[in-house]
Amino acid sequence: MVPVDGADVPEVGHAGNDGYDDNPAEHYSWDSTVPNHARLAEGDVIALWDRKELIGVSVIEAIETDAREKALYFCPHCDKAAIKRRQQKAPQYRCYECGASFDVPGRTTKQVTTYRSRHGKAWMEARGLLSGAELRALCDSPRSQHSMRPARWEKLRNALTAVTGNVGELDALEETRLAIPGGHRETVVRVRIGQGVFRKRLLADQGELCAFTGPAPATALEAAHLYSYAQSGEHHEHGGLLLRRDIHRLFDLGEIAVNPTTGTLDIS
Repeated sequence: MVPVDGADVPEVGHAGNDGYDDNPAEHYSWDSTVPNHARLAEGDVIALWDRKELIGVSVIEAIETDAREKALYFCPHCDKAAIKRRQQKAPQYRCYECGASFDVPGRTTKQVTTYRSRHGKAWMEARGLLSGAELRALCDSPRSQHSMRPARWEKLRNALTAVTGNVGELDALEETRLAIPGGHRETVVRVRIGQGVFRKRLLADQGELCAFTGPAPATALEAAHLYSYAQSGEHHEHGGLLLRRDIHRLFDLGEIAVNPTTGTLDIS
């Protein structure tokens, strides 16, 4: 089983806690008060959503743990944590357990274990590709209300393939998932002889500049061929551009192309 994280990206003051400092494309935070909190592991696929739609999919590279004191808020009338801050109504809070409204919630603290996933390397932006209802249907328990819900990666992959028809990014994500668990494996690869010299020549001729997005650090720039190097096996002097690493990947996948007539970018 590969857990798929169907978790909110909450605002500060969400329900009975102070929320989490999430950046969906880079990391996700939770703690030991969350059901299923210990089920996620390195190498698991994680899908983040905002309850309305899918945000993106990635693979967990690492999980950082720590301990801290967490503030918990509750209804002063019934002591339940089912409270929510209201943006345009007064009193400011309402309890969805007993129906009471109030401006100052009860507050207590609890020692918890905190978790933060790191998953930026394989992040696949997927905003709106699947609705909240479609994601719930993919979960092992579709009616679960937990923020973390286990699901099968195969089901998610099939659903995304049916929507996009583009398996390139999903194949790359699958490779990352299989490689994450650790250790080493030997493989035979073909090395592009002269690639380093080709890149240095482009840097000397074009400067530290991504041809599509503008100035960028040299360490973020890669040499992109404007023809099939796999077929020719040669580096032509005027046959390349410097592209930022992420743009280069999209260019190779056909997600970005140059319109030769207008000189503008066509974006999938």
